[in-house]
Amino acid sequence: MGSPPSGFIKQSIIFLKLYIILYISCIPDSTNHLFAAPTIPPHFGSSDISSYELQTLELDGYLSFDNNHKAATDFGNRYNLYPLAVLHPKSVSDISNTINHIFSMGYASDLTVAARGHGHSIQGQAQAYNGVVINMESFQGLEMKINAGELPYVDVSAGELWINILHETLKQGLAPKSWTDYLHLTVGGTLSNAGISGQAFRHGPQISNVYQLEVVTGKGEVVACSENQNADLFHAVLGGLGQFGIITRARISLEKAPKMVKWIRVLYSDFSKFTRDQEHLISSNDQFDYIEGFVFINRTGLLNNWRSSFNPQEPLQASKFNSDGKVFYCLEIAKYFNPDELDFINKKVESLLTGLSYIPSTLFTSEVTYLAFLDRVHVSENKLRAKGLWEIPHPWLNLLIPRTQIHDFAQEVFGNILKDTSNGPIIIYPVNKSKWNNKTSLVTPEEEVFYLVAFLSSAVPSSIGTDGLEHILAQNQRILDYCIEYLPGVKQYLPHYSSQGEWRAHFGPKWQTVLQRKSKYDPLAILAPGQRIFQKGISFL
Repeated sequence: MGSPPSGFIKQSIIFLKLYIILYISCIPDSTNHLFAAPTIPPHFGSSDISSYELQTLELDGYLSFDNNHKAATDFGNRYNLYPLAVLHPKSVSDISNTINHIFSMGYASDLTVAARGHGHSIQGQAQAYNGVVINMESFQGLEMKINAGELPYVDVSAGELWINILHETLKQGLAPKSWTDYLHLTVGGTLSNAGISGQAFRHGPQISNVYQLEVVTGKGEVVACSENQNADLFHAVLGGLGQFGIITRARISLEKAPKMVKWIRVLYSDFSKFTRDQEHLISSNDQFDYIEGFVFINRTGLLNNWRSSFNPQEPLQASKFNSDGKVFYCLEIAKYFNPDELDFINKKVESLLTGLSYIPSTLFTSEVTYLAFLDRVHVSENKLRAKGLWEIPHPWLNLLIPRTQIHDFAQEVFGNILKDTSNGPIIIYPVNKSKWNNKTSLVTPEEEVFYLVAFLSSAVPSSIGTDGLEHILAQNQRILDYCIEYLPGVKQYLPHYSSQGEWRAHFGPKWQTVLQRKSKYDPLAILAPGQRIFQKGISFL
């Protein structure tokens, strides 16, 4: 059978609206229903009403109501919340009109909205059960425009991937200042969190390198904002987890791009020496351009894995190195340069390495293009995809740990909880809080220097052993429980909680600001339901 005629649909919707109004009017104290959604009779399915309502929208793009399984998945591969519809927008007005329509329905509708970029969320944050998921990658907003003036920048659609921005800006010898380790993510996705990598100690996260934004609020309003225009909304959506608006356009700060990278890895067996050297390097004025670190627990043949792409400075000594059964800490650093600077940069790197306390025989170096260095994780992705090991559960845990608590954390977590094995990379490196804008919604520890520690675990499907999902989740919970009891300054990055009380504790002194911003920009709690901070129809004031 074909679709019902449009006139029939509109008449049906008018009837349903009248019925709802009459039904609500019969409820005692019905005028005070701001935070208590009325119940629609069962024979009028709310999803049917919402579906009919959405079909009346005039869009440049389209809404799909079937075969939306992709919008119910993400990189974490643990949550599968199917939406009622997926919006494939072709314009800002598609996003604005859809949200405004849902807003105008009020609490008579359960519809919520989530923006989905490349689907790299790990806890269902970009999903909307029985709601509308906006496929931001189909959004054909502003064409990418690069300004190469005195303060260079690029204007991009929020659905653009960072790897595409890198390719285009490099054509003019420019590049964004701050990155994530993985570049196949959308601009709107990373700016809604923070966007952190080894450049953050110098430039701060990606949210500290944005000049302007265009945002669609939870009322459907399209607002241009910056530090000087609608500044409260600007700061709210940066690191705002999608709670206050959907970013549709961003103006990103650029700098002159190098052509080559001197890429270095060294190992430590002493955690104190490792952290001391990391903290020294991020505080130095004459510094590397990128600083990260890794923890290796019981890794067999560690250095053999590097020899294909890194050259040991002392091959004979390196060949005798044995990492079996020990915990080692890797300092990964990089210095950017252009080909005509190679001799100078070699001397500079040698000078910068002087005084560091790494194990001498573990100095491994490589020279790669700037593009290859920044897109290094994609190489690993392709290898994992070829083996069918990419689309599996990823129970990741990301923490921000104050400098004064990092040694206690390492002793308990690396020496006790994870002493036997790890199920993926463990990243650890310090950053400078002074490079982060405290006006944004992002929450960080209070100390000037704090560490990102990321447990990037992968679970083997159906396994009930130490590489299985349940074991890794239990391990993560042990780490969180330890932090809650003994290290109160620790904050989650890419946070995930199950109750509003936990969110209140997470935001701490910022909680009242969060409530005020939510009430102002998304008063019906339509946006980002997958974050589980607010629930539509339940008071958050």
